[in-house]
Amino acid sequence: MTDPTTRRTVRLTVAQALVTYLSRQYSVADGERRRLIPAALGIFGHGNVAGLGQALDQLSDELPFVQGRNEQALVHIATAYAKASTRHATLAVTASIGPGALNMITGAGLATVNRLPVLLLPGDTYATRHQGPVLQQLQHPVEADTSVNDAFRPVSRFFDRITRPEQLLTALPAAMRALTDVDTTGAVVVSLPQDIQSHAYDYPAEFFAERDWPIRRPAPDADEVAAVARMLAEAEKPLIIAGGGVVYSGATEELEALADAAGIPVAETFAGKGAVQRRAWWQLGGIGLEGTPAVNTLAREADFVLTVGSRLTDFSTASQSIFQNPDVRFAAVNVNVHDVSRLGATGIVADAKRALAALTEAVRANGTTTSPAWQDKARALHETWWAQRAAALDPDTPFDLSAEPDDSDVVRDTDAVLTQGQLIGLLQEHAQDGDTIIAAAGGPPGDLQKVWDATEGRRAHLEFGFSCMGYELPAAIGVRFAIPDPARRVLSLLGDGTFLMAPTELVTAAQEKLPLTVVIPENHGYQVIHRLQMARSGREFGNEFRYREGGLQLAESGGDTKPARLEGDYLKVDLVQTATGLGARAIRATTAAEVRAALAETRDHPGPVVLVVPVVPHADLPGSGVWWDVAPAEVSEQESVAQLRSEYEEGLTSQRWYG
Repeated sequence: MTDPTTRRTVRLTVAQALVTYLSRQYSVADGERRRLIPAALGIFGHGNVAGLGQALDQLSDELPFVQGRNEQALVHIATAYAKASTRHATLAVTASIGPGALNMITGAGLATVNRLPVLLLPGDTYATRHQGPVLQQLQHPVEADTSVNDAFRPVSRFFDRITRPEQLLTALPAAMRALTDVDTTGAVVVSLPQDIQSHAYDYPAEFFAERDWPIRRPAPDADEVAAVARMLAEAEKPLIIAGGGVVYSGATEELEALADAAGIPVAETFAGKGAVQRRAWWQLGGIGLEGTPAVNTLAREADFVLTVGSRLTDFSTASQSIFQNPDVRFAAVNVNVHDVSRLGATGIVADAKRALAALTEAVRANGTTTSPAWQDKARALHETWWAQRAAALDPDTPFDLSAEPDDSDVVRDTDAVLTQGQLIGLLQEHAQDGDTIIAAAGGPPGDLQKVWDATEGRRAHLEFGFSCMGYELPAAIGVRFAIPDPARRVLSLLGDGTFLMAPTELVTAAQEKLPLTVVIPENHGYQVIHRLQMARSGREFGNEFRYREGGLQLAESGGDTKPARLEGDYLKVDLVQTATGLGARAIRATTAAEVRAALAETRDHPGPVVLVVPVVPHADLPGSGVWWDVAPAEVSEQESVAQLRSEYEEGLTSQRWYG
């Protein structure tokens, strides 16, 4: 036995110990060993530059550092890297105290909601306190030990504040466990007071030995598999809903085998987009509010629904209104014991790959298969929708302005000739095996969920658990870090509203010489919310990008003067110049031919590309045919609102409680 008094130690600062430790952690999944945290990103301030900054500089060969422009965006880069790495790796992100730390909280919420691992290292105010109050310190009147970093607690899966150097010995292993636990992973926050970062301690040398962290695949319980197999055998109209868990588990082949064996139609959630890679009659596409009419018709009739790797938000269930068969029953496969019981489901708490393989074996043993009538219905609905989809995406058929008579003036105010659907059609036409398309908020993720063909190696990276504007561009950086092969195009589709909110990581992409493409359908506003607003209040207000005639005059008191509304011409904003100024190669393309040419000539460009395409406002893809619970005002002076409220209350009658 080793005498503990002779144990070798290494004297390091807290920051040096942290960076050294992170550089020697590995994940192991299915026999593949890889760095768990291969790099760090950050922006330095007085709260982290002397501690973590010094350590990252000294140890940059072990843990490379990426300089960013916005702390929230850096968290999005790390989260997208984790998603593209199927949760087997992530990145660390550091920020200074106060505003820098708080800027990371939205990103932390996105990671936690989506069950994606990310390691956050915010600076914190002095632990020793005799300097205080210090710059950017929150002085809480009752809780003297509270700092702004406590705001991370509700959006984190793990939180610890390091107030003594030796606390790293227990905090860091706990953080690594949280990052590699696919059941409950999310944002992991290690809060670092700025003075403690620079304090030194004699750490045990073995603390810095390489360590492996297994990504486990929980095995299914045989009784749970048998119970779900019996439900499948009894069902006449079954439906499978594939969520993100199928993608993260790498369970595509097992899902396809089950659908083949039992003849079950398969729908996909946003996170599950691309869960099916092989084109087959049962591969039907998205479900719910932005799903296809074919899938939603089948969902209304289904008497058995098997959900795999999804927590089923209201977008997928149409606010609990989509499943209308009075005898419908539910089953679910999920590693999370809470998510597996959604809708009162009979659960298999297990890894999706292992559970689907066991379920397929049971189905084959039982000889379970669906009726020809159910299969024929699925085929017919899908063929009808596929024809509608082709017409909506066809970029070579001019948009029919007469079909939108109320919007004729709007269209004439722009130089748009393509709809957003037609632009997506051009992107689909260009997409190749190995390419990734990214979207997160506004109209693009819904449109991609409805019409994008994410089979045969084409990847769809849709963040819609948090639907966070500003994710899309930094996510392209994270995906590119995860997929460095430049032959595989990484393309982010985001609206002009999102681009104007957070364009600055283009500078980071240019700095790192990252080949990625940003496509901006310019429709002059937050048009998907404009569409919802018109459906729930009947009037546009505050969603389109328009000038205020005469400017805003704020009345100091009373008076009869009414301020002008935002109802002038569309704003004149040059997105191409903006993107060019931030280091990208930027192109404006208006026609289908120009878009095709721009995509072709920039495919091999060695840095960031921005393609701005004006699209016709208010020209939407065909509807999904389902309801969503967004309530119009119960009392209003506008007559249109009363009618919309009445229609909404009728929709409430379709909601059901399933357990």
